[in-house]
Amino acid sequence: MSAMILRGARGLSAAPWFTSLVTVILLVAMLGIGGAAYPGFLSLQVIFNLLIDNAFLLVIAIGMGFVILSGGIDLSVGSVLALSTMITAWLLQTAHWHPLLAIATVLVLGALFGAAQGGIIHLFKLQPFIVTLAGMFLARGICYLISTESITIDQPFFAAVSQTQIPILGGFLSPGAVVALVVLLLAVWLAHYTSFGRAVYAVGGNEQSAAMMGLSVGGTRVGVYALSGFCAALGGVLFSFYMLSGYGLHGQGIELDAIAAVVIGGTLLTGGYGYIAGALSGVLVLGAIQTLIAFDGTLSSWWTKIVIGGLLFVFCVVQRLMGGPRG
Repeated sequence: MSAMILRGARGLSAAPWFTSLVTVILLVAMLGIGGAAYPGFLSLQVIFNLLIDNAFLLVIAIGMGFVILSGGIDLSVGSVLALSTMITAWLLQTAHWHPLLAIATVLVLGALFGAAQGGIIHLFKLQPFIVTLAGMFLARGICYLISTESITIDQPFFAAVSQTQIPILGGFLSPGAVVALVVLLLAVWLAHYTSFGRAVYAVGGNEQSAAMMGLSVGGTRVGVYALSGFCAALGGVLFSFYMLSGYGLHGQGIELDAIAAVVIGGTLLTGGYGYIAGALSGVLVLGAIQTLIAFDGTLSSWWTKIVIGGLLFVFCVVQRLMGGPRG
């Protein structure tokens, strides 16, 4: 009987959604602790604010999740976010483009930037770390070719959207938060109910086996980086609504937050294992840590990084010990 229970426990822990479930339990525990320690912490609007304040990060983490599932990494997303805010602001304030045309242009450019990185990685057999590191410097440098100063966005459409509150259950969400949730639903469908999603898992699990199965490894790799670039650009658009500005220093370190959210959400950095919806729980955990520290009021904001670093270490170790692929 004990052997059967042990095998059952191992099978449960090896399920792709298991670590995501652990993250949800951790999030609930953190909210419970916050609610017990600080009055008003569990108010509905405080919970909604976790998503409002991190909508752009959730979108970027979704794209990062696909890249990591495929066995890669994308260090350029923070710089692409900044570049997207700069291009958006310049098109609106200097070129006076229609806001929807400016947004569409930025999203296409982000996808093309990501696809180019994926193509270089595949064609020249280069490490994703190096290629996307170069992309990070390139995108950040282009920001300063546009302007070395912050560009304020006062376009009426952007100003109106940034102030819009969508009533839900007695609280409200921002349009950016709603967009992030829609992107999450589409990403879950793409990852788990399409041939592209199955190819991503196969390439991340074993690239050679995926090629022998007839899957397009190159097309899949270009696709995931194009998707990551698109999500980074969309995150930049949402950040433009949030900040109403474009600036070359926006998004510094966001790539590391996105990786942390994906790993804490249950995806292995080695690829092929995880659940894309875990990005939401990972982002909410990061947001809950920040909110707990803000409610405490006596701790330095650097404690956020310390706690996140500790959680990352614990999750990586637990994933290895509790049934993650051994490679």
